[in-house]
Amino acid sequence: MPITFNRSGKAGMLVGMISIASLMFALTAQAEEGKSSAATQREMSEQYSDQPSSSESAKSSGATSSGATSTESGKSSGDKLSRADERLMMQLAQANIAEINAGKLAEQKSNNDQVKSFAKKMVDDHTKALDDLKQIASSRGVTLPTEPDRQQMAMENKLSALSGEKFDSQYIAQSGNRAHRDTHRLLQRVRNRATDPELKSYATQVIATVESHQQLARDTSKNLQSTSEGKSGSSMEGGSSNK
Repeated sequence: MPITFNRSGKAGMLVGMISIASLMFALTAQAEEGKSSAATQREMSEQYSDQPSSSESAKSSGATSSGATSTESGKSSGDKLSRADERLMMQLAQANIAEINAGKLAEQKSNNDQVKSFAKKMVDDHTKALDDLKQIASSRGVTLPTEPDRQQMAMENKLSALSGEKFDSQYIAQSGNRAHRDTHRLLQRVRNRATDPELKSYATQVIATVESHQQLARDTSKNLQSTSEGKSGSSMEGGSSNK
């Protein structure tokens, strides 16, 4: 019996030690697995913390969209003329049309080469000025008039009723001097008051052309006057010699 007891005790102790060792191994393994899992979670957390949140992404996207819309809106509003600029553009178109119509009339009715040459230049230059204005109007969505205003049409009708030297002198006085003086003032007003930069640039360029027309009109008017005085002098001399 004592021998059996001793063997059983030793066997029990051995089994106990093996159980304790197994338990410690299991606990150690669990601890290592826990550390590894915690490290993995920390790495994932750090990675996601570097990326913007969904709300921040939405804000950023909204800001970008808003900025693009604002820019496009600014371009659209910049392309549209103010009412004041549009009225000025209409007046410029009518002034050009009036000069073109009067010039064409002079090319048909006048027998004076200087007057016809002046009229042709008016038609050519003001046609170009009108075409340039039409391009600006088209880009701004503005429809220009196709006829002069009432006062300009009335002056054109008066010219149509004249002929010969009366027509020549009236045409130079009306279209060459008075009309260009009014057009020059209008262009100065556009240059100084218009808010559209392209319209202001147009006025600056055309002013130089109109000023050259004014000088040419003065020269043509003097030549017509000299020719008329020469004819009068010749007529008086002829009358005296007949006596």
